[in-house]
Amino acid sequence: MISLAGLGTSLAVRLVDSTRPQQLDLIRRDALNARQIEAFEERVGDIRSPADFVEDTEVYTFVMRAFDLEDQIFGKAMIRKMLESDISDPKALVNRLTDPRLRELHQAFAFNPQSQLSVKVLSEDWKQGIVDRFAERMLINNADEGSRGAGLVLEFRNRVDSIGNWFDVLKNRDVSEFMRTALGLPKEIVQLDIDKQVSLYKSKFDLEDLKDPEKVDKLVGKFMAIHDALNPVQFASSPSVTLMQGAVNLSGGFAPVLIDIDAIQRMGSASRYR
Repeated sequence: MISLAGLGTSLAVRLVDSTRPQQLDLIRRDALNARQIEAFEERVGDIRSPADFVEDTEVYTFVMRAFDLEDQIFGKAMIRKMLESDISDPKALVNRLTDPRLRELHQAFAFNPQSQLSVKVLSEDWKQGIVDRFAERMLINNADEGSRGAGLVLEFRNRVDSIGNWFDVLKNRDVSEFMRTALGLPKEIVQLDIDKQVSLYKSKFDLEDLKDPEKVDKLVGKFMAIHDALNPVQFASSPSVTLMQGAVNLSGGFAPVLIDIDAIQRMGSASRYR
């Protein structure tokens, strides 16, 4: 993967966007990831219940990472009970948990009331969807490691279509940080009552604007400017910086370039031994 260290948020995001297909391909071809993908595709068909799911450690771990639930991998008992619960029951565990990622996991696997996995769910398209979700999650996580600002932008983009109200924003740590920064709200507001937080957000932004791609782009641009002003980057000499400098013209625009990601990685490795 390309390192985003030493890049401002705007440049880091444009680098990710311009190399997305190549990076996703690299993620899938990575030895460890490829082995996990193969295990998932081969064995998920043998899973018929939440108990089967949590007992297959390799498949379970892969799926949890795909749904950005790596921090809850060790909570197997809770995950099993959540998947066994009936989503049509308002009092069910899945509906009492506030983390939207858990609900997404429940909906994706769609265990029936007898806690059995539907054959329809196990289609090739369904499997590919989980694999694609895993690759996208790894892309976002890798970007976040090199550039927090870029990671927040990618996470926001990934979630924007699922935002229906301000509670959806506040449930997600990264999306709430993105919106808080873009709207110029202090981080201390997290200490306020949730209803007061919602009131402050509403006074700053109309969520209906998220349905307008141009307004979303404007919001992202505002976030990047504010984030970099609050978190100035110490520009370092790196293969990524050197290559991307040639892609930015004098007017501040961006000229797409073909980038050999493998070559960049080799350059970065070689520089460490000089």
